[in-house]
Amino acid sequence: MFDNLSEKLERSFKLLKGEGKITELNVAETLKEVRRALLDADVNYKVAKDFTNRVKEKALGQNVLTAVKPGQMMVKIVHDELRDLMGGQSVEVNLQGSPAIILMSGLQGSGKTTFTGKFANLLKTKKGKMPMLVACDVYRPAAIEQLKVLGEQIGVPVYSEPENNNPVQIAQNAIKSAKLKGYDVVIVDTAGRLAIDEQMMNEISAIKEAINPTETLFVVDSMIGQDAVNTAREFNERLDFDGVVLTKLDGDTRGGAALSIRTVVNKPIKFVGTGEKPDALDVFYPERMADRILGMGDVVSLVERAQEQFDEKQAKELQRKLAKNQFNFNDFMDQIRQIKKMGNIKELAGMIPGLGKAIKDVDIDDDAFKGIEAIINSMTPAERERPEILNASRRKRIAAGSGTTVQDVNRLIKQFDDSRKMMKMFTGGGAANMMKRMKGMPGMRRR
Repeated sequence: MFDNLSEKLERSFKLLKGEGKITELNVAETLKEVRRALLDADVNYKVAKDFTNRVKEKALGQNVLTAVKPGQMMVKIVHDELRDLMGGQSVEVNLQGSPAIILMSGLQGSGKTTFTGKFANLLKTKKGKMPMLVACDVYRPAAIEQLKVLGEQIGVPVYSEPENNNPVQIAQNAIKSAKLKGYDVVIVDTAGRLAIDEQMMNEISAIKEAINPTETLFVVDSMIGQDAVNTAREFNERLDFDGVVLTKLDGDTRGGAALSIRTVVNKPIKFVGTGEKPDALDVFYPERMADRILGMGDVVSLVERAQEQFDEKQAKELQRKLAKNQFNFNDFMDQIRQIKKMGNIKELAGMIPGLGKAIKDVDIDDDAFKGIEAIINSMTPAERERPEILNASRRKRIAAGSGTTVQDVNRLIKQFDDSRKMMKMFTGGGAANMMKRMKGMPGMRRR
């Protein structure tokens, strides 16, 4: 996500390196490259032009302090403008009402149904809500079944009427059912299409008029770039939706949709989808996204994810073991499990300032820890409990049992020892330190 844009912006700032002050000439050269970087990222042309004009105006109006280099000042200005371009601050979903009614809209293939399940999971696990999903896609044969499978995964009920082909009636009946059963949020999943057409627009407009939703969300695939912005504009003209959801932001997206859509439709981005798992959904924070685009990491989001997996009792026990040098491979495995629960490993590593660029050419997939876990699982209980007994013959047996090499086993043991020392020095920062060292571990390879 945004890797190419980040690299090109970084190169443009280097044009000011060594300059004693900001001038109209060097600003013009820098912003020419900034604009080119934005256009390459599929940012709307007018949005890119207005953006660089605002940056130029602010840059030339700055009296650069002697302690601040021109390049640093330009990064600060671009950062602030990127943040404002994406909305300035996060905007929450309106959950007022009894029940609150959320209407989903978007094209077929945008990830709308998947997001519906993720959103229900977020409301249930983080907001303490009791959501109910409603299957109003009466055209796609597998749509109702897909929503039921998602509902079952997250423990959320799904209302459907398989024999009814009237989505307006289904939505109205679902709301009545939710009121009777005490559900406080109703999320209505509607039909998508392969392209915008009048029939679809009339149908979803009729649903909106009939149920008067608390919030209407437009779900769009961020990988389609400017088409996402154009689609959002047309939907907004008919539906006047309240917010945007960008899906597949973990894929090979250039970022143009995220940077353009707020300006073009004047509606906030509220959520971003970052993977396939039920919990792979993030609230959209413009400030944090600007940090990540400019290679500053996103420590706040990383800490928030860590806190969700934080077990105070376990942490105290870990601290006690570290103090007594009793940290072992069982504890190491527990730390790995906690990291895996936090989400995509490469995405997490990219939240650490400076680390994202260092690992951009390293493939880290969901099975990144597979080799490590195989090695640890091939150890006996005594070996996991007392790593110091791992002599040459034991390491050879472990390598054979885990399908790895003795060199892989030796490397893991060394990294375990290094992590143990590091964690003893910085208790609580173990996860980040472990991720920094993952590059050489079994299962992680350089492209």
